[in-house]
Amino acid sequence: MKDNFNVETKVADLLNPTLKAMGYRLVRVRMAGSQNKTMQVMAERVDEVNMTVEDCALISREVSNILDVANPVEDAYSLEISSPGIDRPLVCPSDYDRYSGFDAKIEMVNTINGRKRFKGQLLGMKNNLVRICIEEGTAELPFEDIRRAKLTLSDEMFMVATKSAEG
Repeated sequence: MKDNFNVETKVADLLNPTLKAMGYRLVRVRMAGSQNKTMQVMAERVDEVNMTVEDCALISREVSNILDVANPVEDAYSLEISSPGIDRPLVCPSDYDRYSGFDAKIEMVNTINGRKRFKGQLLGMKNNLVRICIEEGTAELPFEDIRRAKLTLSDEMFMVATKSAEG
């Protein structure tokens, strides 16, 4: 697991400058599988227009070239390029402000107030704390203690995604 984290970080560092220059933002890199490894590269357009198959193909060609030269993974792997989708992961602090008002699931590394999982409406970031409205009120979660977080599909999220897909 730690080896995957090191590879993911190294690959992200390799890809970020090129993707940024191409007009994309790297959302995350994830290595999956133990025998048949897959490197998942998730990216989005910085202009916030929905990704197309052509975008993924363009990114795939560039990423393949970079990884062929740098060779950051010793074992064989498949490369998978994708966009975040409606239930996108939340990976950087700006995501929590950008998607404030939308529903999300957050899993913590450490227990906070007797729980590790939180589901509710995002209220953004304040002082490096992710604020989320849950049934019991507002929870403030340290960003650095978040194991994983993602938006959850809701009617509002679906309407926003459908509207942006229509142009």
